[in-house]
Amino acid sequence: MQDIPVVTGWRCSVCNTKVSIDEIFSWRCPNSTSSDRHHVLELENSIAPLRSNGDANPYVAFQRYLAWDAFAATLGLDFAARTKIIRDLDQAVVKVAGVGFRTTPFARNDALSDALGFNNLGGVWIKDETNSVAGSQKARHLFTELLHLVTVELVGRAPWKSPTQRPALAIASCGNAAIAASTLARAVNWPIRVFVPEHADAATLKILDSLQANVIRCPRVATDQPGDPCVFRFREAIEQGCIPFGVQGPENAWCLDGGRTIGFEMAVVAEELSGSLISRMFVQAGGGAFVACAASGFFAGATKPRVHAVQTQGCAPLARAFEIADRTGGARNAGSRWSQCMWPWETTPVSLADGILDDETYDWVGACNAMADSGGYPIVASEQLIHESYALAHRVTNIDVSPTGSSGLAGLLAIRHEIADDERVIVIFSGVRRQ
Repeated sequence: MQDIPVVTGWRCSVCNTKVSIDEIFSWRCPNSTSSDRHHVLELENSIAPLRSNGDANPYVAFQRYLAWDAFAATLGLDFAARTKIIRDLDQAVVKVAGVGFRTTPFARNDALSDALGFNNLGGVWIKDETNSVAGSQKARHLFTELLHLVTVELVGRAPWKSPTQRPALAIASCGNAAIAASTLARAVNWPIRVFVPEHADAATLKILDSLQANVIRCPRVATDQPGDPCVFRFREAIEQGCIPFGVQGPENAWCLDGGRTIGFEMAVVAEELSGSLISRMFVQAGGGAFVACAASGFFAGATKPRVHAVQTQGCAPLARAFEIADRTGGARNAGSRWSQCMWPWETTPVSLADGILDDETYDWVGACNAMADSGGYPIVASEQLIHESYALAHRVTNIDVSPTGSSGLAGLLAIRHEIADDERVIVIFSGVRRQ
């Protein structure tokens, strides 16, 4: 059974074009162009039942469920060889990050549950990603992209002749994703270009410099279309030959593979709980891949909690898209209505939770599907609640989470009055505080 991967291929959730799992560098739908990125590949798979083999490394624990594992099998690599690639690459990451990929803590937080008035039957389960590789969940998405690249190179299928001729990786990010991408790139000595906002914070820039990333500041230019200038410059770099290495599904669908491991881990624990089931999951939403992947992974288990994507008043394109999609044909499978539902936020995004201020929710289709499938809905948290959730997290837990990382808690605070005291809910803390 170990050598039978469960992922069979990709399908565009906008135009239904199928892409074989054996295709190399299958970053985007074949119909995606430089002028039309309104396409995104989604995995076709069947996971039943979801089981961990108990390994501490989530990519080994859930290896047979990964699209990367199915892809690597088509290259003639047996299960043991594929496992070795994961472990070797993980060890390379440890040398740079000081930590490798490990199952992260997921348990009821008694102090937070008490502070919010839950009784002993209910409570808040925190999934803590702050001690993960690069301090957030972002590296989970990127690791399967790197596995894909390294595997293609290993079997001699890469178009470059040696590692010294590798094209640069590229990412558009204002913080955690940039640090995660640069950490993984440094682990394998792969050059990377990081496109950041003009006023990126000093702490992030210092870390990127230490990782030898090539940082490019991206001011807003009057001649640009509405949207994120970092993404525009990133796309220009891709057109010039760079490899997309980010956490946006429309740019590199392989990020939607490894990101599911956080959901797999929670689903396995949730199935072991006695009594009532997990009823809700609150997930911060910037680009949307986090929501889509956490839900997809969790839904592979036996339960399906209501998913709430949390955005801020200062930037909430996903909430707007969900509302429009819901009344124009349904929030599920709304990809064909992309232009009608999703467009860049019109005003300059502002919030203490600056890591979720994406002008567009690029993976909005997957995020909307997750909410529609579970009976959930998006939550737009006030800036006051963003501040309150950050303060509360530091007051009652010992988790050194960032304002962005605690913004899912703001969604819980926003609708706490709607939640019964005996409900079990999930909040994901992802993003360590940086000084």
